[in-house]
Amino acid sequence: MKFLIKTQRGMEAVAGNYIKEALEDSKVWISPQGYSGLILVETDDKNAKEKILEIPEVERVIEVLHEVPAKIEDILNVAEDLAKFINEGETFAVKTKRRGKHDFTSVDVNVQLGAKIKELTNAEVDLSFPDKAILVEIIGDKAYISVVGKEEWKKYTPEKTDARKLFKKVSIVQMPYWGDYKACRNFGEKIGRAAQAFEVKELIIAPKEKIDGYELMEFLRGVKIGQESRYQIQREAYPWKIEKVPVYVWDLYQVIRDKRRNKRLLIITDPKGHTLAEVKDELAKDMYYAKEVVVFIGSREGIPRGLFRFADYVVDLAPYMTFATEHGIPGALIALWTIYEEELRRRE
Repeated sequence: MKFLIKTQRGMEAVAGNYIKEALEDSKVWISPQGYSGLILVETDDKNAKEKILEIPEVERVIEVLHEVPAKIEDILNVAEDLAKFINEGETFAVKTKRRGKHDFTSVDVNVQLGAKIKELTNAEVDLSFPDKAILVEIIGDKAYISVVGKEEWKKYTPEKTDARKLFKKVSIVQMPYWGDYKACRNFGEKIGRAAQAFEVKELIIAPKEKIDGYELMEFLRGVKIGQESRYQIQREAYPWKIEKVPVYVWDLYQVIRDKRRNKRLLIITDPKGHTLAEVKDELAKDMYYAKEVVVFIGSREGIPRGLFRFADYVVDLAPYMTFATEHGIPGALIALWTIYEEELRRRE
């Protein structure tokens, strides 16, 4: 039996040495052809996979079904055997990872091998959530081919509810941080990054009274820097189009007047409020029906107590604890999403 082992880059030597200890009579090639994060193992031990998976440095163990020259015609020659692993009614996908120089691309392999498997099995192709995945791992002049089932760990699956269902209708009303210019900018960066990370409907910076213009300017500069840094990461990481969160400045008291007048759901986060456990059922239901959910978050000082009576909910997210300013947005939105998801699942 031959296995292709994947590790974090730089951890292949550590994992390889542990594999040598666990499988004494095995042959182990660490970083084959100089490619980090990879290990090849050849062994007669029937329990090899289980033993390898006991090593924390190992991220994935792929049992190699075919080792062929890294040429498309040789890869296609094993299609008939690969087709035996795909049952009637199952979906499949071909996923190729190519390392080295070749006269073909990974897409060429995916298309040609996928077409042949489809012809042999009449199975449907599902590139997002296939029942079976045919892995073609090309390392230099060799191709290692395997068939695996559904991945245990995956970011996007049909079983997971998209959190943006809630966050797209959430407006964050954040009191600005004031004081030392450098601190203003640092806190602004963290708040801008957090608002963009959750892709909320809008971020409203809302001072409760007259504030030093230069301190506010530094805070807003920080918001812009933080938002931009997160936005660039999202553009590269996500398979969908990303928009920048709109950022506004508005007097705190006018925000609550306007949002209340337009019958939005108003939530104030404050240690004086009810615990989430006390109100979660009604709150989740109200968030489900709300056209817009407006979350008020303090900074240095909490939201003025006089506004509590205009809110639909005043919620203490972590009793006997006060969140740091930069933790307000993540703490509030993760807590609200948790109870909102429960409501969605209950309705489904």
